[in-house]
Amino acid sequence: MSTRSGWQHRLTVPQFTLVTGMLVIAVGTLLMASPVCSSTDVGLWEALFTVTSAITVTGLSIIDVGTDLTLVGQMVLAGLILTGGLGLMAITTFLQGFVQGRSGLRHRLDKGRALDEFGVGGIGTTFHQILVIAAAVIAVGTVILYTYGFADIHNRGERLWAALFHCISAYNNAGFGLWSDSLVSYRQQPVVNAVIAALIVIGGIGWRVANDLWVNRFRLGHLHRLSRLSLHTRLVIRSTVVLIILGTVGLLFTEHFATERMVGSMGWWDQVQVTLFQSITTRTAGFNTVPLTVDTISDAGLLLMMALMFIGASPGGTGGGIKTTTFAALVAATRATLRGEEEVVVRNREIPDKVVLRAIGVALSSALFVLGMALVLGLGNTAAGASGGEPFSFLEKLFTCVSAFGTVGLDVGVTAQLNRWGQLVLMVGMFVGRVGILLLLSSLYPSRTHNRVGYPREELYL
Repeated sequence: MSTRSGWQHRLTVPQFTLVTGMLVIAVGTLLMASPVCSSTDVGLWEALFTVTSAITVTGLSIIDVGTDLTLVGQMVLAGLILTGGLGLMAITTFLQGFVQGRSGLRHRLDKGRALDEFGVGGIGTTFHQILVIAAAVIAVGTVILYTYGFADIHNRGERLWAALFHCISAYNNAGFGLWSDSLVSYRQQPVVNAVIAALIVIGGIGWRVANDLWVNRFRLGHLHRLSRLSLHTRLVIRSTVVLIILGTVGLLFTEHFATERMVGSMGWWDQVQVTLFQSITTRTAGFNTVPLTVDTISDAGLLLMMALMFIGASPGGTGGGIKTTTFAALVAATRATLRGEEEVVVRNREIPDKVVLRAIGVALSSALFVLGMALVLGLGNTAAGASGGEPFSFLEKLFTCVSAFGTVGLDVGVTAQLNRWGQLVLMVGMFVGRVGILLLLSSLYPSRTHNRVGYPREELYL
């Protein structure tokens, strides 16, 4: 009987996920660099950066999507965004089953665990639910944008494609747009703002929450029945709403005292609309309706946006970051510690210690990784801006690193001016941020068998 001894048969699910992601990026790069998809200004390096940004649903770009890519190239880009947002783990699962040929219960459970860690969801029926929800939401958004949002585009074909592309990008929290100024020209268009923001939120909360809300849709009108929603759903919704409100109020506050305000001389309603949209899109989407530079937004505003980008979307969503539930678990653990409580309780439910430890591990390792990116980005000529220009400030570099790791895509004019070493750092950050820091660490350090040996306890002063 022949034995399977190839390296591909010894890979764990996390390792196979990383390999599959790299293969998809490699194939996408060759396709994107072809004359069918792009102009002569897009070489292999520009294609590699663009495809990596698309697969990781980030949105950072060193090309102009609307002019440097052909219609075919834009379609390929949209397909890569869908692959990164919804399908990368499904592709990994099918490829691993085909190559490795194992279907035991332990291995199937291993797949499910890896899929949950990745944040896209399960397989089979679950993935079907993901596709149905995504298709329905994108279709509705496309119809609204085509009919009311992009009415200024007279060519119906161009208007339909613009509506569909931006809905795909928004739902997958990618942040890619067909115009070089993102959505600045539609700042005063409430339909565009509302649709894009709604798609970002729906995609960011994840399929679990969307499915739970749909199943319990007839009970949502009765507040006393909301307890039937899972703790995960209630926590995600609460965290999302609180972060959106805090981000909106925070940006209004910081920019009110800025010398050159982001909101400038806008009226009150326009200020609220801009800061609300920016608060939503900062949480991993990457669109903007006002120019973002260090000259148009205050340092305090940049710091607030970095905090929102670092937290990111929710588990099972299409966004990045450490996730809202991780942040909520850390807040609950801190509150319990300050109160001198032994258990961490959220909404009358006790959170297991391993979940709290996992949240601490995710937050700490993510913060260290981002700081490491900023450190490497500041080495040598990478710290300089365009030729003959002033060097980037630490805040600009840190903002760009957080944006890459959180798969946000917001840029303050740094990405395109970095040399290739600096852009490579961002690509690594985007990839690690999308697959998840835990998945990366588990691919490097395979899980050990449970240790049954106990050790004596000793106090440690903090």
